[in-house]
Amino acid sequence: MAKTPTAAPKTGGIHAPVQPSPELGAIVGNDKLPRSQVISKVWDYIKSNNLQNPANKREILADEKLKKVFGRDKVTMFEMNKYIAQHVKA
Repeated sequence: MAKTPTAAPKTGGIHAPVQPSPELGAIVGNDKLPRSQVISKVWDYIKSNNLQNPANKREILADEKLKKVFGRDKVTMFEMNKYIAQHVKA
């Protein structure tokens, strides 16, 4: 029986570890994480704190922690990544 090769760990692009800023670290933790995990943890935070606008689920209503990341009271889910990108370093 031939062994199938195991997939190499993904380390580039969205899987590259990034360092969150102190403001973003208050939401996702201060350890280096892949970008995909940063986004996932931000979504977990948004959902666990009911920060989606009930009338328009695409809109995120920022609490004090998210205001420090987004710089505004509300953003759309499509704008969110643009603001998060300003708070991570490769």
